[in-house]
Amino acid sequence: ITMDNDKKIKFKYIFPTDYNPTYCNGAFGGVSTHGEIVVNFFLERMPIPNSITQQLNENGTLGAVINVDPENCDNTIIRNVSTGVVLTEETAKSIYEWLNIQLEELQRQKQIQSNSN
Repeated sequence: ITMDNDKKIKFKYIFPTDYNPTYCNGAFGGVSTHGEIVVNFFLERMPIPNSITQQLNENGTLGAVINVDPENCDNTIIRNVSTGVVLTEETAKSIYEWLNIQLEELQRQKQIQSNSN
């Protein structure tokens, strides 16, 4: 990396053609045996049955549910892990600081928005 006399550097971001950000609403992980932080991002949701069988009415519309497979998902929550990252301590601190700045900016924008209403 070369730097000019103004002591500045330009970072160029390259995205793969299939880049597609993933929504997540939670994370799970911890410190690995190698002293790195492992973060697995997931989307938490209610389960969707494997199949549902319904009665077919005389007029062709759907009637009552006859069978659901599995029968009971009431005590189940799905955590679909989309991706994970492994971070060094230094990288984790840097991201922590960056996230804090983003959260402060979000709060500032919300405050401006609530004051204008």
